[in-house]
Amino acid sequence: MKIEKLAFLADNPFYTKRFAYYIGKRCNASTVKDIAKEFHLDSGTVKELEIQYMREQLRRAGKPRPRVIGIDEISIRKGHIYRIVVSDLERRRPIWFGGEDRSEESMNLFYEWLGPSKIKHIRLAVMDMWKPFEKSTHRLAPQAAVLYDKFHVIRHLNEALDKIRKSEYARLTGNSRKFIKGQKYTLLSHHENLTTDGRRSLKTLLAANKRLNTAYILKEEFGQLWDYQSEAWARRFFDNWKASLKWQRLKPYEKFAEMIERHWDGIASFCKPENKVALGFVEGLNNKIRVIQRRAYGLRDQEYFRLKVLTCMLPDI
Repeated sequence: MKIEKLAFLADNPFYTKRFAYYIGKRCNASTVKDIAKEFHLDSGTVKELEIQYMREQLRRAGKPRPRVIGIDEISIRKGHIYRIVVSDLERRRPIWFGGEDRSEESMNLFYEWLGPSKIKHIRLAVMDMWKPFEKSTHRLAPQAAVLYDKFHVIRHLNEALDKIRKSEYARLTGNSRKFIKGQKYTLLSHHENLTTDGRRSLKTLLAANKRLNTAYILKEEFGQLWDYQSEAWARRFFDNWKASLKWQRLKPYEKFAEMIERHWDGIASFCKPENKVALGFVEGLNNKIRVIQRRAYGLRDQEYFRLKVLTCMLPDI
């Protein structure tokens, strides 16, 4: 018996490709369960059609040949279960999702997948200050400069500021505490992102606590580091910022400054004109992945999750 294959049919022969792609596109905005209910389909069928849609998206996107990559890890379950996401920052799309954790061995898997001929085209790798990623990159893509992601650096600074907030709350008693309680996110947010009420609360807090006022000003000033076009001027700014910590009794900031000192080369790389890449893409991708995770309610099919991540920034078919 011979079975004839028709080009317009989906992998599931009960449906056309056109219908499969329509269902896959709808799954971008709704859960599989909701789409199955709307079209009176089995959830497994909807998922199967969406997988075909996503594989077609990847086929049309073509094989990656990145020159600037962004490396980050995401937590997929409690208990320190991680996967690594590598993005092409010029084409603004994730290109690899894998590994078993955030170790050097897992990072090596990306470079093995990419292959030597494509690795040599990578000129810049943007990452957080995580040694296993850096060691793997230096060993397998030695020509690539390493640049530390601004958002991860600022996250460390915010953590230092929060430690100061907690220490001030522990040090004070009575009514003095009321200005600090419940103000964590007001203190850590950018001033321009605050609501009118948030700005009013921040102003009251900073007026009531001198140490937090100093720490907040220093936090806001530090963001200027990425505005410099010259490494020499960036270094001068950082040295002045570090010197201003003297006599301030801000131990978490002093430890943060020591960390920046140890990783200076990877931060100063941003001063070079050719390295002025869109650092916010990786953070935006992380937010998108969190939405996928929340919508999936504990996704367990790793291949399906991988396809969801790799296609989340690709254009619709």
